[in-house]
Formats: sequence, C-alpha cells, structure tokens
Amino acid sequence: MTDTRAVRDRIAFLRGLRAIRQFRPETVPQEVVDDILEIARWSGSASNRQPWELVVIHSWKTLRALAKVKGYAGHLAGASLGIVLVMAGERPEQETYDEGRLSERIMLAASAHRVGSSIGWIVGEGRTTAKEILGIPPERMVRTVICPGLPGRRSATAWPLRAPARA
Repeated sequence: MTDTRAVRDRIAFLRGLRAIRQFRPETVPQEVVDDILEIARWSGSASNRQPWELVVIHSWKTLRALAKVKGYAGHLAGASLGIVLVMAGERPEQETYDEGRLSERIMLAASAHRVGSSIGWIVGEGRTTAKEILGIPPERMVRTVICPGLPGRRSATAWPLRAPARA
C-alpha cells in the first residue's frame, strides 16, 4: 500500500522543478550547499563509476568570467554560487547520460530547500576557456554549470506558480 497523499506530494515536487535564472545577491547557506553536494555524491551513474568531480564556485569574479564564455550561461553573472560538473572524458556517451542525471539531482536537491537553480551550458571553444579559468586539465569535459541561488524578486513571487508542461 502507498500513502496516496505522500505520492501526490512527491509527484508535485518533481513536476514543480523549474529553471530560475534571476537571483537575490545573498549567498546560499553552507548547509544547503552541503546537502546538494551530498546528493551529488550519492547520484548513480553507468557502471556506478561516478565519472565526475565538482568545482564549487563562490567567487563572483569567476562566475562572471564563466558567464562570458561561449554557450548559454550568461545568467551565471547574477549568481552567487556555481557548481561545475567536470566529467572524466573517458566514456563520452555514458558520461553524457550521467551528466544529465547528476544535473537533475543537483537541481532537485536545491529545490528541496526552496533554492532555485538553472543549468548553464558551455559549448565549443568556450569549454577550453572555462577549463583555463578553472585550472581543469584539457582531457576532462566541462560543459555544464548549475547555479543554485535564492530566487530573485520576480522568481520568488512566482515560485508557487507552475507553468503547464507541454504534452
């Protein structure tokens, strides 16, 4: 038997995840960051390899620099926290799946604390630039940055509202 209300609550929580790209300037509390990283640590992967390392960025200067690289990560300029997913680069197909799974779990962990987040994606030569900014070896893959943050005024007032997903 399942508790129908608990199931509905969990489904509503999962359905409610949305990308937040406008943040308040306050930092995310460290205990929230710790919870997010713990969920990332326990995320499953193909062959249970966890082929990633995470770079946690608190520096606004670094976030602004990453916001300028080629890709879709301009919203990092307004974030107070970034989590860069650094993939091993050994098994690209499996790691692509793992990266998506890890990204979603990080965002859900943030949402459990009512912290918004969004994915930033780095493409082309932006990947090389991002690795240089962060001191990441060339053989590693860098393309995803999650920016958890306290939702901005516009986002915060709309937080409980959910746009219907396309069927």
